[in-house]
Amino acid sequence: MNGALEEYLERIAPGDSGAMRAAAERHAQLTKPAGSLGVLEELSVKVAGMTGTYAVPAPAVVAVFAADHGVHAQNVSPWPQEVTAAMLANFAGGGAAVNAFAKNNGVDVRVVDVGVATPVEQLDIVHAKVRPGTRDLSRTDALTEDEAHKAIAVGFDLADQLVKDGYRCLLTGDMGIANTTASAALIATFTGATADAVTGRGTGIDDAALAHKTAVVRDALALHAVPATEPLKALQAYGGLEHAALAGYILGAAANRTPVILDGVIAGAAALVAQAFHPAVVDYCVAGHRSAEPGHAVALKQLGLQPLVDLDLRLGEGTGAVLAYPILTCAVRALAEMATFEDAGITS
Repeated sequence: MNGALEEYLERIAPGDSGAMRAAAERHAQLTKPAGSLGVLEELSVKVAGMTGTYAVPAPAVVAVFAADHGVHAQNVSPWPQEVTAAMLANFAGGGAAVNAFAKNNGVDVRVVDVGVATPVEQLDIVHAKVRPGTRDLSRTDALTEDEAHKAIAVGFDLADQLVKDGYRCLLTGDMGIANTTASAALIATFTGATADAVTGRGTGIDDAALAHKTAVVRDALALHAVPATEPLKALQAYGGLEHAALAGYILGAAANRTPVILDGVIAGAAALVAQAFHPAVVDYCVAGHRSAEPGHAVALKQLGLQPLVDLDLRLGEGTGAVLAYPILTCAVRALAEMATFEDAGITS
């Protein structure tokens, strides 16, 4: 582990137990039956532990990290790799689903090229390319140790900058053809699940293609045999660059005591990496939704996170995280702004 990463990890502390206890006590005094807001009560208490306040975490921003994958050469996706770059142009132009959702919910969008194979220098995005796509994880390590460190730093540094710019809630997004293959390998590594249990249809493949994709994941796990205690080696083995950057971004949110809303299976895989680096990082994570990808449910169980939305989404981009953001703000606003029984003149 290099010095920069150690410095990142030293900044992370568990959620504030005192603030959570005070929030739970306040909930008991609000004008509602105890526990009647269900998961929202638990969520607002958790957010209080992250921030130490009852303030609504706003404004919010979704960072869409984009990268390509060498394993695409194994025909694990029916989509050409050039789609990754084309979608970056779509994000930059405001034409993607995440842009529509973000506009509706008052969330800003940042698009980050951390490893797109096709040149995208002309786009008005964050240019932080570590390398043009990973190597083929089914044949060799996807990344070198130095490349993995650099990609983690992209995410951590962006989180630092966004918080410095005034954002109080960070959301995850991603784009990368074949990135569900790398996600499956990472999730299997950190949960002990089989390739069959965590490999899904991604952008929509038939049964034969799914069987082939699962075999690619299974063989890659046997080839690299990375233990769950080695998050950096897992990133080296499987990538992707967006997973590494997302792990850094999630760690960065925790280091800044800022809520981070996770999107789908890519973010779930990255969160497992971040958790392996520092267990307390999960204190700052909120599961925006449960993806239709089977590996995501496995990842969420390992992380101990309950998704706020379950709509069979499997688009990525940060769409599920952005959909969940108003739920989080409602939960916190209820805690902060509802009257207590005493305020309302209601006594026992």
